[in-house]
Amino acid sequence: MLLLAGCRGADTPAYNTQFIAFDSAVDLSIVGELREQAELAAEEVEHDFRFLDQTLHAWESEPMARVNRLLAEGEPFAAPPSMLPLIRQSQVLALRSDNLFNPAIGHLWELWGFHTDQPECRPPPEAEAIRALVQSAPTMADIYQDGLLLQSDNPAVKLDFRFIATGYAMDLGIETLRARGVGNAVITVGGNVRVIGERAGRPWRIPVRRASGAGVLGMLKVSGDSSVFTRGAYQRNFIYQGQTYHDVIDPRTGYPVQEIHSATVLVDGSAAVADAAATALMVAGLSRWTEVAGRLGIRHALLVDDAGTIHMTPAMAERIALLDDEADVAIAPLPAEEPLQGGSPR
Repeated sequence: MLLLAGCRGADTPAYNTQFIAFDSAVDLSIVGELREQAELAAEEVEHDFRFLDQTLHAWESEPMARVNRLLAEGEPFAAPPSMLPLIRQSQVLALRSDNLFNPAIGHLWELWGFHTDQPECRPPPEAEAIRALVQSAPTMADIYQDGLLLQSDNPAVKLDFRFIATGYAMDLGIETLRARGVGNAVITVGGNVRVIGERAGRPWRIPVRRASGAGVLGMLKVSGDSSVFTRGAYQRNFIYQGQTYHDVIDPRTGYPVQEIHSATVLVDGSAAVADAAATALMVAGLSRWTEVAGRLGIRHALLVDDAGTIHMTPAMAERIALLDDEADVAIAPLPAEEPLQGGSPR
């Protein structure tokens, strides 16, 4: 347990732990709690993460495999209760993003070879196979819920929550911490964070990765209840004949996004919203990212295009401290939009 110097000079206890979930290291820091209470809270958070990982894993989870198999059959079936809130939240976010965030395109990810722990160097799928899946147009709106029952009228739907599950688990973890009386904590997964409170009287300092995934683009100071997520082409990909193919797939084309290398968002509250929104903005591209950010109620957003230009909202430009003073920056205003409420993951 570390001791942090507080604003009044007193030593503030900080408990730090790490575990593996969602194929990533999960770092948890709890500040201002006695070690015994912090350990109990951390154990419960780890249990939540592992449970959701086992339930939601796209290709190793038996519950997910069963849900996808029964959705394809088209008859009502009883779904795992723990999955239903995530499905409802995903439907809201998919609708608000004009389906640029779309967890129903699991068949596309599988076709591209991303249903594996280590994507292999391989030729891209045949254009005809991609076209057939795109034309089948699976979306979250093809799923209907009646109590505990789920049903779909589109056999092309295959759920894959890779771009919201981590944020959803972080939200559940924060709810667990709050239920145990924890007021200051940070959960970090793969550089993405959800924070509550402060770090011994000071804001949390959050690094934003460069579009390459190596090094730091800038720093954000956050406190209260906030989430910062970055989606990037560097996170899960393979290289074939000198071309990089990553798993941020545009549902409209069936191909990996080309124009944008990374997208970062800062939101108040829900990490699930930030997780999904970062994906939607990257898919939206330069022509639509401000529109989609407005639809999702995202005020703080940053994108890096393939030329290295940093595109930011005015609110993000005020918050982030870029490490490169000579970076090529373009500020883009957003349309007015009401903030999107993330809702409870429970």
